[in-house]
Amino acid sequence: MPQSPVPAAQPEARLFKGRAKVFPQSVHGRFRRLKWTLLAIALGVYYLLPWLRWDRGPYAPDQFLLIDLANRRFYLAAIEIWPQEFYYVAGLLVMAGIGLFLITSTVGRAWCGYACPQTVWTDLFMAVERLIEGDRNARMKLDRAPWSAEKIFKRVAVHGIWLLIAVATGGFFILYFADAPSLVRDVITGEAPSVAYATIGVLTATTYVFGGLLREQVCTYMCPWPRIQSAMLDENSLIVTYKAWRGEPRTRGLKKAAQEGVKAGDCIDCNACVAVCPTGIDIRNGPQLECITCALCIDACDSMMDKVGRPRGLIDYTTEKRDRAEAAGAALPPKWKSVVRPRTFLYFSVWAIIGLAMLTALLMRDRVDLSVSRQRNPLYVQLSDGSIRNGYTIKLLNMEPRPRDFTLSLEGLDGAVMWDSHATESAAARALTITVGPDQLEARQIYVRATPEALSGSGATIRFVARTAEGLAVEQETRFDGPER
Repeated sequence: MPQSPVPAAQPEARLFKGRAKVFPQSVHGRFRRLKWTLLAIALGVYYLLPWLRWDRGPYAPDQFLLIDLANRRFYLAAIEIWPQEFYYVAGLLVMAGIGLFLITSTVGRAWCGYACPQTVWTDLFMAVERLIEGDRNARMKLDRAPWSAEKIFKRVAVHGIWLLIAVATGGFFILYFADAPSLVRDVITGEAPSVAYATIGVLTATTYVFGGLLREQVCTYMCPWPRIQSAMLDENSLIVTYKAWRGEPRTRGLKKAAQEGVKAGDCIDCNACVAVCPTGIDIRNGPQLECITCALCIDACDSMMDKVGRPRGLIDYTTEKRDRAEAAGAALPPKWKSVVRPRTFLYFSVWAIIGLAMLTALLMRDRVDLSVSRQRNPLYVQLSDGSIRNGYTIKLLNMEPRPRDFTLSLEGLDGAVMWDSHATESAAARALTITVGPDQLEARQIYVRATPEALSGSGATIRFVARTAEGLAVEQETRFDGPER
């Protein structure tokens, strides 16, 4: 009986694409210099900002930027934000989101390519790796080589420096939440809170893993912005573009092609643009999800065009509309018109309006607050002389880092007087002075006495007014209850 043929073995199906390790090559040019400059600024701000001082007087911390979670305060220069003013923080987050929309619709993923923390620290980690292991070819050779003393030494050195940078990153992050010099001393001596050490540990691990090990994987697979940014781009957005109309067909020998009369584009297929890409893509395949718009491929391509005597700009920062016009030989409008257009103007207008509104609110806000709550058990007390007494809880909030005297006065209800729990009824008057400490809330029990004749029906409306020495006044109305008449 004939046997059925054995089917050939099928390759194992894989549900994901294996990682192709990327070895970016160093490059020189205007965009690379811009990246180094922004990297230095970003790291300088991050590591130096906690050490800047700002004199707020003897009752407030002198750190320029401080997120004081223990006392529920946020300090930035002369600005102090309280928990009930969290809408300012929400406003800043909204401005950041709109600003990201504005940047993306204008210059593509420039945030990702130049200022994103993942990009900044990855660039720093790759610079360390390049310094110790060499440039692209040397690193690729070392990666393929068997383990040896030299390889072990270089890898230990690279990862050791990465860990030091990661520890510094986590260590400096916690300095934003407490006085920097004191916290550094406490961390070194082991007297810092456990949450400080836990935060350093978590940020050390994430910085080391994301910046050193995962790198482009974070941008490609973990970050949601590449998926969102496609909705922000249009044909007028500036993005890194390969001019296929000029570069194709590719050839590796321009002189030979010219001698043979073969049509050839400017692209010499040197793959320099691929070699420098930190995400390992080929920009000649068009706009791609993985592209972070760092423009290093422009620097690489321009340097090769200089070597072969062809004009720069084969890979360029341009718009889709402008690229089509250039391919057709049409007159090109200035690039600034790609930036200033209705869409970007709308984003900027909304961003600016929110910013101006927040600034106006900051400048005009009262640094004092008054709240009044009535004691409801009992609603009123009728005294032996026939007068009526109501009790209230007064809360005065001093939102300045200095002690302030407030004059609390009673308005309405003719003949009514008041006193607080720190005084006797004999000291009752229409006004009293309350001193509130710096950045503190003062709560007082206030008693108000009035004659039944002063009441209209079963009660009347009274108003508490708190005034500062500078003339600032806050007030709140409430009710004074009595027996029905």
